[in-house]
Amino acid sequence: MNIGEVSRASGLPAKTIRYYEDIGLVRPAREANGYRDFSEQDAHKLAFLGRSRSLGFTIEDCRTLMSLYEDRDRASADVKALASEHLDRIAQKIDDAFAIYDRLRELSDNIDTVIFDTSPTPSLLHGAIYLATDAIIYPTLCETFSLQGLLKTMQHRQQFADNRKRMTGRTLQTLGVVPTMYRGKTVEHSENLRDLRERFGAKVWQPLPLRISWSEANAMRRPVFNVAPHSAAAADAWTTIDRAMTEMQHV
Repeated sequence: MNIGEVSRASGLPAKTIRYYEDIGLVRPAREANGYRDFSEQDAHKLAFLGRSRSLGFTIEDCRTLMSLYEDRDRASADVKALASEHLDRIAQKIDDAFAIYDRLRELSDNIDTVIFDTSPTPSLLHGAIYLATDAIIYPTLCETFSLQGLLKTMQHRQQFADNRKRMTGRTLQTLGVVPTMYRGKTVEHSENLRDLRERFGAKVWQPLPLRISWSEANAMRRPVFNVAPHSAAAADAWTTIDRAMTEMQHV
C-alpha cells in the first residue's frame, strides 16, 4: 500500500504516518523507486497507534506497547502493568478536567473569553477541554487528508459532547470551520472548499488565503499583527476575530 491507501486503512493522516515513521514506530518497506510500501501489518500497527493515542497514551507508552505488540513471548503482566499505570493517569486527567471546568465557572463574572489552542490529534487533553469549554473553532487546510482528519476530530468531539451534556447539562457548540493557507487557484483547494460548504453550510468561515506574512510571523514566533500590522494577512486575521466575537454572542 502507498501512504494514501494506508492512511485510509488506518484512519490516520499522512502527516501523522510520516511522523510515526520518522520516530521509528513503523518501518514500511521501500520500493526500488524509493516510495514507501506499507503492508497489512503496518496498517494494523498504525490503527493500533491511533487508538492508543486517542486514549491518551504518550509516544513513549506507544513505543512500549508496540514492542509488547511485536513480542510474541511477552508476559501479560507487562501489558497489565502499563495499562494500570495509564488508568491512574486517566483518573488524574478526569480530575483535572473538572478542576478546569470549576475554575472557569468561578471566573465567569471576571473574564469574557478563554482560548485553548490544541493540536488536532484527539487525546485526553481534548476531553478536559471539551468538558470546560462552550464552543470550538476548527482551523483546517483544504487538503484531502486534512479534511479526513477534521471529520474524525469532529466525530471525537461529538462523543465528548454527549458526555458533557449528561454531566453538566450544557451543550458544546461548533462556532465554525476556518479554511487556512487557502490557495483558491488550485483545483484541490477550491473543490474541497466547496465540499466543506456543502457539508457544514454557514459554519464554514471566509478562508484565510496563503500569504507570505503568515510564514514570516511563524518563523519569528510572533503574531502577524506585530510582524506586519498593515498587511493583508493582518486584515484577514482581524476579520476572523470579528467573526469569532460575533459568533460568541450567541453562545
